[in-house]
Amino acid sequence: MSKAEILAELPKLTHGDRAEIRRKLAELDGDGWLDDEPLTEGEKALLEARLAAYEKDPEAGSSWEEVEARIRTRLKK
Repeated sequence: MSKAEILAELPKLTHGDRAEIRRKLAELDGDGWLDDEPLTEGEKALLEARLAAYEKDPEAGSSWEEVEARIRTRLKK
C-alpha cells in the first residue's frame, strides 16, 4: 500500500483506530516526534492519566465544535 493510499484511508477509520495508530507511531518514533524539549515526568504522568481516562470513556469529553463554541463565546465578552 502506498503512502497516498494510506493517507486516503485514514479519514475512514474510527476515532479509536486513529488513536491506536497514533500510539503505535509514537512507539516507533520514540520521544523524538514531540519536540526538542523532552516531557517532564509530571507531563508524562498527566498525559498517561488523560489517555487512560479517554480509553475508559471516550464519549466523556467535548467535541471540537463544542470547545470552539465555548471559546468564541468567552472571547465575545
